[in-house]
Amino acid sequence: MKTDRLLFGAAYYDEYLPYDRIEKDMEMMKKANINTIRIAESTWSTWEPQEGVFDFTHLHRMLQASAAHGISVIVGTPTYAIPTWLAAKCPDIIAETHDGPGRYGHRQNMDITHPVYLKHAEIIIRRLMEEVSSYGHVIGFQLDNETKSYDTCSKYAQKKFTDYLYQKYDGSLDALNHDFGLDYWSNRINAWKDFPDVRGTINGSLGAEYQKFQRKLVTDFLAWQCAIVAEYARPDQFITQNFDFDWKGYSYGLQPEVNHWEAAKPLTVAGYDIYHPSAQDLTGKEISFGGALARSVKKDNYLILETEAQGNHGWLHYPGQLRMQAFSHLASGSNSVMYWHWHSIHNAIESYWKGILSHNLKENATYREACTIGTDFARYGDHLKNLRKKADVALLLSNESLTGLKWFAIHADLKYNDIVRWLYDAFYELNIECDILSTEDTDLFSQYKVLVTPALYSASDTLVTSLRNYVSEGGLLISTFKTAFSDSVLKIYHDDQPHGLTDVFGMTYDQFTDAVNVGLKDCVFQNRTDTVNNDALRADTATIDAANACVHYWMELLIPNNAKTLASYRHPQWGSYAAVTENRFGKGCAVYLGCYFDAAILKELLTYLVRNVGIPLPYEHYPIVTKRGVNDYNKKVTYYFNYAEEAATITWRGADARLLMQDKMVTDGDVLTIGGWDFLILEEN
Repeated sequence: MKTDRLLFGAAYYDEYLPYDRIEKDMEMMKKANINTIRIAESTWSTWEPQEGVFDFTHLHRMLQASAAHGISVIVGTPTYAIPTWLAAKCPDIIAETHDGPGRYGHRQNMDITHPVYLKHAEIIIRRLMEEVSSYGHVIGFQLDNETKSYDTCSKYAQKKFTDYLYQKYDGSLDALNHDFGLDYWSNRINAWKDFPDVRGTINGSLGAEYQKFQRKLVTDFLAWQCAIVAEYARPDQFITQNFDFDWKGYSYGLQPEVNHWEAAKPLTVAGYDIYHPSAQDLTGKEISFGGALARSVKKDNYLILETEAQGNHGWLHYPGQLRMQAFSHLASGSNSVMYWHWHSIHNAIESYWKGILSHNLKENATYREACTIGTDFARYGDHLKNLRKKADVALLLSNESLTGLKWFAIHADLKYNDIVRWLYDAFYELNIECDILSTEDTDLFSQYKVLVTPALYSASDTLVTSLRNYVSEGGLLISTFKTAFSDSVLKIYHDDQPHGLTDVFGMTYDQFTDAVNVGLKDCVFQNRTDTVNNDALRADTATIDAANACVHYWMELLIPNNAKTLASYRHPQWGSYAAVTENRFGKGCAVYLGCYFDAAILKELLTYLVRNVGIPLPYEHYPIVTKRGVNDYNKKVTYYFNYAEEAATITWRGADARLLMQDKMVTDGDVLTIGGWDFLILEEN
């Protein structure tokens, strides 16, 4: 969605504050050039304290105060945390999961398939929409909050699952039993009325299918809410949802519980919540990866609806980092930066997830830095909004593969998203921007010079054919171990691996094992002198040990046919097998990584590969990070970020450009200095 300005703001909860200070807050927001607040999505129990009894006092206070100060509002539906009276009225609204019955207290603990929940959710949504309909400064609506299925395994959900399978298989249990291999251990189902509780299954195909179905529940739930909200929304108001990511103490990878591409279809614009380490651990990788995924969902710009201000323990930003983080979001294609939240909360579980203001609710260093961001957004936003981005490299991500590698884990320390980030982060450090595609985006493959499939464990024949065609027509395919290993329901293919692609890769394999004391040798792609197979390093035992341990967790014993071996295993028993291969196929090339190895070596390999397809390598590399796009004036915009304490210099290579914020002209060959934890933005003429 294109916007007429950058949105800058925070979540705001008048009902949470310890005393009445709404006018003071609005004045402080205006001073900071905050132009948007998010409200309402967290407090169903405030809006409806008892069934059928409504109190929208705080809602109207926030709407009236924001209108008076010229601040726009995004209204959220409050359906992700149910009130006590609803839990008391119908206790089985609390979701029963794989872990058993739940209890009231947590948010997001309800069964989103429960008819009583849906009935009351619709009532509160409609009442809320009626209350806000007269306010012209409400610019959009957020559906629910970081929605999931919450692992509901209720009788309602399991009945829907059985109906879903009945429809998928046209009522044929023979077909279902065959696809899922349910003859194993006498798991065969011979009558629909005997369909077992899915929580007991040991069959990965059936279990993964239920998780796919749970993702569909989220898609259907959001589409249902969207349809209700759309009945009330004006043509100029957007509808969004704040999607989140897999969590590793911070936003990390593809969300396993939601198919973002499907769930986003009815939305006007994709919204995202991105959280990341700060201070000494700030790298920009989570912002960049999250932005690439956010762009992919609607193939457009997106909104950051939540990110951190002071944030969680250990996330207090160094001076300058809050500003740097905000512009990092814009550089990835966001049209907004909004913080969770305006004020730190004085009670409950998120008391120490701090907002812009600390607990004393006064101006502080974070607030003052936010003021500089708001000023810059207001002054330069026309040149930075609606940034159009297009990369040469795309990563193909798959919810089914993520689920498959949960059921059939490679290693406790190597999960699907670890492999995704292994590759994405290496490209990031090389300053090669990446887009992200879903497995349904096969029509877009040809737009990219390089297509990467991290552990594409689940691959249908249709997808395999698309990969074959991509290479044949001239693309560079880079695939890792566990690609095309099983079909769409995780049934392992019974032909040579990788299924349907052995001629494309020019190799095969039929054995794999854990990597123990394994290195790489004969690395064609390495240019450095301290290669892992350099016998001259034998005198330095520590270096040799580190080199010999560069392969971790997993290794497939590749047998080249026509393929060129780019690296072999360094091991007394496995040394005759290839570890990385490269093969010409049709007009293109296919590279297969049979193992997981050190990131430094991966960057060397990727450098070698992208050079061969004509992708220019930037002169700068991490901790200098470059981001590029085209703005509304059809001018090229380049960001340079310095993710380090020390100042750095770069040489501008390009057309005459304006250095935004400094209002200075730059010509080709000029040397520019970037301070520590700082950035530059150039707009070419």
